[in-house]
Amino acid sequence: MNPHVKLVSSLSMAIGTMITISSNHWVMAWTGLEINTLAIIPLIAKSYHPRSIEASTKYFLVQAAASATLLFSSMTNAWATGQWDITQLTNPTSCLLLTLAIATKLGLVPFHFWYPEVLQGTPMTTALLLSTLMKFPPITILFLTSKSLNPALLVTMAILSTALGGWMGLNQTQTRKILAFSSISHLGWMTIIIIYNPKLTLLTFYLYSLITFTVFLSLNTTNILKLSTLMTSWTKAPMLNAALLLTLLSLAGLPPLTGFTPKWLIIQELTKQDMTPSATLIIMLSLLSLFFYLRLVYYSAITLPPNPINRMKQWYLDKSTNTSFAITTAVSSMLLPLSPLALTST
Repeated sequence: MNPHVKLVSSLSMAIGTMITISSNHWVMAWTGLEINTLAIIPLIAKSYHPRSIEASTKYFLVQAAASATLLFSSMTNAWATGQWDITQLTNPTSCLLLTLAIATKLGLVPFHFWYPEVLQGTPMTTALLLSTLMKFPPITILFLTSKSLNPALLVTMAILSTALGGWMGLNQTQTRKILAFSSISHLGWMTIIIIYNPKLTLLTFYLYSLITFTVFLSLNTTNILKLSTLMTSWTKAPMLNAALLLTLLSLAGLPPLTGFTPKWLIIQELTKQDMTPSATLIIMLSLLSLFFYLRLVYYSAITLPPNPINRMKQWYLDKSTNTSFAITTAVSSMLLPLSPLALTST
């Protein structure tokens, strides 16, 4: 890929994200979302493979439809109230349309159909951007409009997303699709608490992005695209594979790792809001996600493929040590003691 195109795309994504998260006018927020969409498409289609072209086409059509719905929602609210301020979303029809638009952009159920297919057709680094950076502007809009949204609709979509993310991830063998359904499941946790404690949603997204960043970079370093490759990853980088094991367990939300912090705080907040049945249901549904995380850990640490490998094993990777990667790996599994501080800040 041309370095100039990559530079322009990266700068455009950063500018689009900053425009959206710093704007209080609907048109400016929509503009930032459109800049983000147009900037990520060259990165999705850069391999010139038919699967990449298909993924970029799907992503463009879905994001364009979601952006049009968001713009129509803001126009409807401006027609009814006479103002374009993001925080002044009061029209019920506009609230419903905005919820549908943001759910489509994030990949929440029932608008999740595009997300696993797009992630499967993109390179690993671009899939990382789609799973983390590209979700920040829509979540920011949800944060700003959380007081106006319908709680019953958001809770229903959150529970369905957690259920489908865990259920559909059980029979996947491609690591990018597994991480896509993992993202859908985590978005359910973020959505269910957005009405009652928006800051806790942002904390959950930050920690999810940190852990996902570490997982994607680990898989990209060892070139792991499917489970059969994951089975021999310990021969390439034993220490990195051990760190990946802990990071996957942290992404599953097991104590005493970092990923347990947001789930712990969300369950506590839901209990305070007298939503014990919803908290119990989402905990039970998260066991589905835990199963395929444990399967990834099992494949990476315990088993070898039953069939013989017709090539020489690569015992070590010829790559220098990355200090920032080591720091993110450590932080992805050791931040649980800071949870009381996070609780006081939220």
